[in-house]
Amino acid sequence: MADGIIYKALSGFYYVKSVGETVRCTARGRFRLDKNIPLVGDNVRFEYVENGNGFLTEILPRKNSFLRPPLANIDKMVIVASAALPKADPFLVDKMTVIAIGAQCEPVICINKLDLDSADDLYEIYKGIGLTVLRTSAVTGEGISNLVDVIQGSICAFCGNSGVGKSSILNALDPSFHIITGHVSRKLGRGCHTTRHIELFDLSSGAIVADTPGFSAFDTGYVAEKRDIQLLFPEFLNLVGTCRFDDCGHIDEPDCAILDALHRGRLQKTRHDSYKRLYEQAGRYKKWEQKSN
Repeated sequence: MADGIIYKALSGFYYVKSVGETVRCTARGRFRLDKNIPLVGDNVRFEYVENGNGFLTEILPRKNSFLRPPLANIDKMVIVASAALPKADPFLVDKMTVIAIGAQCEPVICINKLDLDSADDLYEIYKGIGLTVLRTSAVTGEGISNLVDVIQGSICAFCGNSGVGKSSILNALDPSFHIITGHVSRKLGRGCHTTRHIELFDLSSGAIVADTPGFSAFDTGYVAEKRDIQLLFPEFLNLVGTCRFDDCGHIDEPDCAILDALHRGRLQKTRHDSYKRLYEQAGRYKKWEQKSN
């Protein structure tokens, strides 16, 4: 019996890294019967069989897990955005910060393509609400060392629109990476998908990183109860509970502290717009509809 971490899942096999070796494992049928499918990032126990292979016997307790892409035990979610082509949609960035905070991950906003656009507006929005924000250029290398420092010693997921440079950043983070990068379609304004599966990579700095598909594929479906969406916006926290009505939705209610702060310019309109969309989506979503991993 040995312990390890699932670094890759492909074609029904789980590649478990344990004490300097990688063991190709299969999963017993009981995991599916229990609706507890192993995920990349899972801490697991396994037994060796012949030819150096193994089979999983236990999935250890998870810190968190995601449905799409299937990942577990993520410490930091690096949300890669850009003001250059393809330009980031603030709602998608905000949705990812909410998903991260709700899953007890630290969101890290990485604004890439600094060599093409400094993205000052985008930088100020997220810096102003107290999130960790970095500006990088995978082309020139600017800001890459700062990113290495931020993620050192943690397990990280990289996510973002296709074409914003996730794979290029991973290649810049460590010379041992040889991840295929795609080009951005000028006609469509988005990148070609180059990541086909989820895989963890070790950095020489001690971080473990996961490359994932584009933004549209990173989704947990159910994010939070409608009343709890407000708690996933850090800039709202000091105002929650100070509105006239205890059940204030911060949409159009009178004497709303959050709307008052918005009108006074103390909150960003794009952030409140994202809050409204997520609040309305949560109202339509039924928690029991969430599919199990």
